[in-house]
Amino acid sequence: MQRLQNLQENRMLLTQTSRGIEREGLRIRNQDGEFAHTPHPKVLGSALTHPYITTDYSESLLELITEPQQDITSLLEQLNKVHCFVLQSVPQESIWMQSMPCHLPSEENIPIGEYGTSNSGMLRHVYRQGLAQRYGRKMQCISGLHYNFSLPEALWPVLGFPGETQQEQQTNGYMALIRNFKRYAWLLMYLFGASPAINRSFLSDAPQNHQLEALNEDTYYLPYATSLRMGDLGYHNDAQANLKSCYNDLEGFAKLIYDAVTTPWPAYQALGTQKDGQWIQLNTNVLQIENEFYANIRPKRSIGRGERPVTALVQRGIQYIEARCIDIDPFEPLGIGEATCHFLDAFLLFCAISDSPMFPGCGDCNISDANFNKVVNFGRQPGLQLNQDGNPRGLQSWGLELIEKISVFAQELDLSYNTTRYTEAVALQKDKLLNPELTPSAKVLAALKTSDLSFNEWTKQQSIQASEQLRLDSLSAEDLANFQRLAQESLEQQAEIEASDEISFAEYVKQFEQALHI
Repeated sequence: MQRLQNLQENRMLLTQTSRGIEREGLRIRNQDGEFAHTPHPKVLGSALTHPYITTDYSESLLELITEPQQDITSLLEQLNKVHCFVLQSVPQESIWMQSMPCHLPSEENIPIGEYGTSNSGMLRHVYRQGLAQRYGRKMQCISGLHYNFSLPEALWPVLGFPGETQQEQQTNGYMALIRNFKRYAWLLMYLFGASPAINRSFLSDAPQNHQLEALNEDTYYLPYATSLRMGDLGYHNDAQANLKSCYNDLEGFAKLIYDAVTTPWPAYQALGTQKDGQWIQLNTNVLQIENEFYANIRPKRSIGRGERPVTALVQRGIQYIEARCIDIDPFEPLGIGEATCHFLDAFLLFCAISDSPMFPGCGDCNISDANFNKVVNFGRQPGLQLNQDGNPRGLQSWGLELIEKISVFAQELDLSYNTTRYTEAVALQKDKLLNPELTPSAKVLAALKTSDLSFNEWTKQQSIQASEQLRLDSLSAEDLANFQRLAQESLEQQAEIEASDEISFAEYVKQFEQALHI
């Protein structure tokens, strides 16, 4: 393949590859392992402006972020430092070590994220109020890990993707990566899915036609499931179900998102945007903003304050991709291990370089989505058959074939970084295909059965143990001072933003809507 040959001739550019992590996790109380109702701790800084520590949906749902790093050692070192600072600053709490949540309070008692009184802070809060109206607060407490990945800009022109400019070549290359990711993401669910069980209480607001089985009085599961988080119990509703995938080119994807954030949805129109003088959603459209679009991968670009993501993508092209389907690994204190990161790099490079035909129509990936959902629910079922280009194909056979192809790119990364960790990581994943009991989902179920504990009790123990382990890691005096400085500066930045507002929130929302164009 010519593109692979071009990569091999320029492999040292791979050392400029960037990857970053966004890890979500509920805060729980150490005293009883229950959901922490306390506000986002002020000692951590402002959730609006801190670069590494914020909240996702709830005041109780942390999101810990790294900067883009050019090697995995640096990536995990920074993620570890952020975890250590958080846990040492809030010694009475731990981070929940599962994607599916702990026992949750009633809907109305799950606190929605607060970001201060500024217009930009209120935009975040009202957006989350809208999510509560549309999906329910419990669903928003499901956690995951996002893996952000970009190849060096200098590599795209030599790879031979179509386009008259480097920006066009890069954007078309990332769209090719996304199409292949859609085709093969089922493999990630098999290898890294770690949420085969849930709290029974979570089902009170879930679809009633679920096929889950009772493992014990407080735990439901599917025997061969890999990631219930990514299935029907996860983030979904009827409005989003009507959105058709469109991944053949950026223009088609942008139009999909633009239409969704500008087209009213009858059920949301019935709610309105305000109730009793309070905002309950930003607008009544299918999506309030671009971030509401649920997908296991997204094209991304850094944006300025007030800038709309889809507008930035159309104007300046794709800068990186965000892989969003990685479960929290309950056996790794950081929620992800080194070998997983190495494999994700090799997998994403494979997706970028390998042939990536267009999907039918404007980008219909129904077959890929069906494979994904099948592995989510039944991935470890012996003899499971998937659909490969309209023909039945055994998961194990297809997975082993993909592993061999991915290993080629692992070798390129090993050569560029002067290591063996990429090929070693791929070998570990091959072992999982040969022995399903080595997968995280199987290990979770085995631990639940062996311990005779409920999902909540077992995860509670894992969570407190992992957080205590990280709490014992010593931060250098320099790192500690830096985090304390960032926390204080973020609070000052929030105050400056609040003081600078000169228009009403309603006018701010109007201007925000007007900033959208493609």
